[in-house]
Amino acid sequence: MNDWEPYAERLADGVAHPVSRWHAPLAATPRHLFVPNWWANNAGQWTLRNGSADREAWLSTVYANRTLVTRVGAVHADLATEPTASGLPTSSSTLPSLVLDLYRYAMIADDSHILVTTGSGYGTALACRRLQDRQVTSLDVDAHLVKTAAGRLDSIGLHPNMAVCDITGPLSGSYDRIIATVSLNPVPASCLSALRLGGRLVTTLAGTGLIITADKVADGGAVGRVEQERAGFMRTRHGEDYAPGLSERFTEIRDQEGEEITTGRYPVLNVREAWDVWSMLELTSPGIEHRFWEGADHLRTAWMVHADGSWARAQGVWSDSPTVHQGGPRRLWDALERVRNRLNTEGGLPLSGARVRIDPDGICHISRGAWSVTLGERA
Repeated sequence: MNDWEPYAERLADGVAHPVSRWHAPLAATPRHLFVPNWWANNAGQWTLRNGSADREAWLSTVYANRTLVTRVGAVHADLATEPTASGLPTSSSTLPSLVLDLYRYAMIADDSHILVTTGSGYGTALACRRLQDRQVTSLDVDAHLVKTAAGRLDSIGLHPNMAVCDITGPLSGSYDRIIATVSLNPVPASCLSALRLGGRLVTTLAGTGLIITADKVADGGAVGRVEQERAGFMRTRHGEDYAPGLSERFTEIRDQEGEEITTGRYPVLNVREAWDVWSMLELTSPGIEHRFWEGADHLRTAWMVHADGSWARAQGVWSDSPTVHQGGPRRLWDALERVRNRLNTEGGLPLSGARVRIDPDGICHISRGAWSVTLGERA
């Protein structure tokens, strides 16, 4: 027995029932082969980790049910020449239980032909273990990721169809299932075009924690729902790195006095950790970026910025009402409080189980009861 196999068995036991069709693929796939190096985040600093430096620690890490970041900015962990990096994570090996969640939502049948996103290649390997190689197509916008994953898959006898491709652009072939482990918003019309009638798309909406499933219907669109589980994936990118974000704006407004200073109704919240609130805010007021800090004695500060120049800063201790500074053309904290007020008034937000309708051109309509939102408005 190889030394990694007991680790893989424990991972399989932890995330899949023994009778699940995914248990054997998990137990038989050497995840460490796909993650020889990774970036560890320590207080905002990315530090390179090399598996071969400590094999036992390597195996313990990669066979844990956790996401491992393999690319920061434009720097692959496999190619890094410096021990640290800065920027946003741009690729990873997703935690195995979440990969399985998406595959289960896809309702993959024995004869399904599926399209998946590549990343480290580990999720592709699991799909190949579950199906035949020829039934699996794996793509990524990053040529290095595709080449490296293909080589690692080949080394364990797996040979899926591999392609360097932007999932938001034209896709070749047709598929029964498309499973995107990158976030999409709006849903590309190309994904619907590549789905066979009755085929299922599974993805998360960028800027939210929402998993959506949608089955293609006769008019070329798709219908489905927002699933109960929550997940966070990196946004799809179209080049070496993401477009510049709003980091400089956070620096500008860090201690700035607002055009309007008020007392907030609700305590300071780490919005990105409150998944339903974060998701609802993105759907109703898209494009807001967030920062959060908690210091001594539970002093909390939250910052919000938007590309239109709007910003907000709220500071308060634990459950106390915060002091809120806001500026720009819109009041971002007020938008957040409207979402929180709805949550507190109604006991929940109309997200889980909401109906999803995607038009053939990718316009996405989400509704539950009297509430609805449309993403990707036509010009």
